[in-house]
Amino acid sequence: MAPRTILYTGKGGVGKTSVAAATARRCAADGARTLVISTDPAHSLQDVLQAPVEGKPTKIAKRLHAQQVQAQDEMELHWSAVSEWLGTLLMERGVNRIAAEELTVPPGGDELFSLLVLKAHAEADEFDVVVVDCAPTGETLRLLSFPDAARWWLDKVLGKEQSMLSAARPLARMFLDIQLPDEKVVAEVQRLVKNLVAMHELLRDASRVSMRLVMTPDRMVVAEAMRTFTYLNLYGYLTDAVVVNRVFPDAAAEAGPHTPDAWRSSWNAAQQEGLVEVRESFAGLPVIVTPYLPSEPIGADALADLAAAQEGGSDVLSPVTHRGLSVEQTDEGFLMSLPLPLAHAADLGLQRRDDELVVTVGEHRRVLTLPAALQRCVVEGASVRDGLLRVRFVPDEEVWPRG
Repeated sequence: MAPRTILYTGKGGVGKTSVAAATARRCAADGARTLVISTDPAHSLQDVLQAPVEGKPTKIAKRLHAQQVQAQDEMELHWSAVSEWLGTLLMERGVNRIAAEELTVPPGGDELFSLLVLKAHAEADEFDVVVVDCAPTGETLRLLSFPDAARWWLDKVLGKEQSMLSAARPLARMFLDIQLPDEKVVAEVQRLVKNLVAMHELLRDASRVSMRLVMTPDRMVVAEAMRTFTYLNLYGYLTDAVVVNRVFPDAAAEAGPHTPDAWRSSWNAAQQEGLVEVRESFAGLPVIVTPYLPSEPIGADALADLAAAQEGGSDVLSPVTHRGLSVEQTDEGFLMSLPLPLAHAADLGLQRRDDELVVTVGEHRRVLTLPAALQRCVVEGASVRDGLLRVRFVPDEEVWPRG
């Protein structure tokens, strides 16, 4: 059975790594074989755990392992043939070796390949729980949306390129002096795309995998977390809890206007307002509140204190439920529903493109391949209400089978 997987993400500097490490320690203490992984290029997991962590699962304590994914190792595993071909091509064009090696890595590629480690652990079935310290929100969202594009390439492009390249390779060398990729390069790209699609399916398995948003109760941080929550639902990922980190204890009794207690009281009041906004905005989700501890949560004892101090959490190993994309038949046709909490109609865009429906929210978009029945329909209308996008389809009289 695949492990229960929890991915922590949020704005940089909110304490994702500490929260992830504390969760992992609690799971191990409760008897689960636990692995905590950092896919953030700026690794700090080793610092938080105060123990050596390597590129492979490293035993930290009883039933607890940790891993700092080494992007370079994953690049060599998944991208070596492509990198060699691109590097040779660039050097033939006059680019020096060091610059050529840098240019062969696609933007965000190291982080993307790091996530493929999750697929390997799911297939190995060595752990009961895998806790992931992800890159900051922006990078995570970009990576989580990439497999949709990979699926498009797999369906629309890959598979046809082999015959095209075979025919074009002699002409490219003769007229353009360009070495087109050989079969080894093409095969590596195909294998990578298929792995990314498989990873995508794994991360969207809401019965085993969920996201958790980590934030501080500050206005700008909460606003970004709200947008992230909408985008994660757009891409079909389950968020099963939010963590509000570094919440100040209640302010001391009345104090003068220039004393430290008055300064702390002002921050405390602002944070309490932030907590109210979090609970209202994420209504229906568990809100886990972590107090600002007297010292940094570094090392086994401090992480145990951090986990014990959390309030409002649910059992990590308990089953999770999620209502994702659904299609139901109506008297007039079909109704497709997609959860988009906190989304506004003004931020939403819809575009029908052959057998696909493109849903855009802000700067993010998702391409949905329509089921066969909906491909023979036209969009009659759409609405956003109560955090749910509803798209109405009616049969296209020109293509819908009669009778």
